[in-house]
Amino acid sequence: MSVPVTGPRELGLWMATAMVVGNIIGMGIFMQPASLAPYGFNALLAWGITVAGCAALALVFAMLVRRLPAADGPLEYLRETLGEGASFAALWCLWVATWVSNAALATGVTGYAMAVFPAMAAVPPAAVATALVWLVVGVNLLGVRSGGGVQLVTTLLKIVPLLLVMGLGAWVLVTEPGAYAEHPPTTPLSMQATLSASGIVLFAMLGLESAAVVAGRVRDPARNVPRATLYGTLATAGIYLAVTTVALLLVPQDTLAQSGAPFIEVLDRVAGPGSGRWLALFVVISGLGCLNGWTLFVGELTRSFGGHGVLPSFLGRNNRRGAPAAGLVFTGALATGVTLMNYSESLVRGFTFLSIVTTAASLPLYFCCAVALVVLWRRDPGRLPRAAWIAGLAGAAYSVFTLFGVGLEPFLWALALAAAGIPLYAWQRRGRRTLHPDGRRR
Repeated sequence: MSVPVTGPRELGLWMATAMVVGNIIGMGIFMQPASLAPYGFNALLAWGITVAGCAALALVFAMLVRRLPAADGPLEYLRETLGEGASFAALWCLWVATWVSNAALATGVTGYAMAVFPAMAAVPPAAVATALVWLVVGVNLLGVRSGGGVQLVTTLLKIVPLLLVMGLGAWVLVTEPGAYAEHPPTTPLSMQATLSASGIVLFAMLGLESAAVVAGRVRDPARNVPRATLYGTLATAGIYLAVTTVALLLVPQDTLAQSGAPFIEVLDRVAGPGSGRWLALFVVISGLGCLNGWTLFVGELTRSFGGHGVLPSFLGRNNRRGAPAAGLVFTGALATGVTLMNYSESLVRGFTFLSIVTTAASLPLYFCCAVALVVLWRRDPGRLPRAAWIAGLAGAAYSVFTLFGVGLEPFLWALALAAAGIPLYAWQRRGRRTLHPDGRRR
């Protein structure tokens, strides 16, 4: 049974598309060329597989919204098809991974901000990161439209350095095409290397489900959510593939693998030393935009959990501006706790591992939604095109493929995240009460 949407539908097509693009593009892409450099051309093969897999997953979410336009996000898709247990496990993993990632995003933005604004060195880094968390929470407390507006602006700004790298890459291709063949990567192609690279690549694409999660706040969701999901996913994947290829072919493999700022390395090599120093400012903008988008995302997800009885009901309430205030403050406090406990040099070294854990924690949602689409198609084939079951099977297969790529330890961490929610799930189910026909509780 659907839960009514508790707030106005304020997000149009372009704000929903900006949320998808903005939530996908974050801090990760600015480090990914260096992370992928050891894999050589296996990284490009992994990108090809990831683009196809993410396109299938985008179709999965698009068709789910078309089939269940009144549903309040993935929780209801899974509840109506796979049952409460599967829906809780998948969404719980995603929920925890999101607010943990917000702490990591705030920390990463702080590091780049201090490089751009040296005067900030006088302020404790943990205080800056915490302030960023609550600054973005404050923006979203002003209303979904306020957060969506910030997301639209920061999305337009954050793609500037990516388009700059693409433009420089095209300019080199026209003026000096031999530069792309001077030092090709030497790592041999192998299935294991492609699998490992795929786990890293998918982290950069997490967020493609953003419009579907906040479908209850999107105008005409049956029309706008599928379009926003497809437009945002394909546009971002194309940009990512292009900039990764440029970096991989223009910078020597060993140099790229050791670079702490691979895009600056590209700009310095193509446009001259020092040309890429201002790129750090755009990295800060990108990180803030991503932090804003994921804060809006986790606030809406928390509201949905509270409204469905998975979390305490007060977390499902909106403030007078229509923002999920309790959910925003609650997850902001959780992110603050992670920030204060983990802000150290080791957190920087663990950022890649956290990325893989976040990827592993997101895979249950992708897999379960793909299976849910197949279930809906089997129940009533006439209400979905035949391509629905193909997209569902392809999305499920891609999720399993990537799960092998992330490795055992991140998978066990994701499993632990799911297990951590079991006591709460059992408590919530036990605490629910039903009504007799005469209205009395039992």
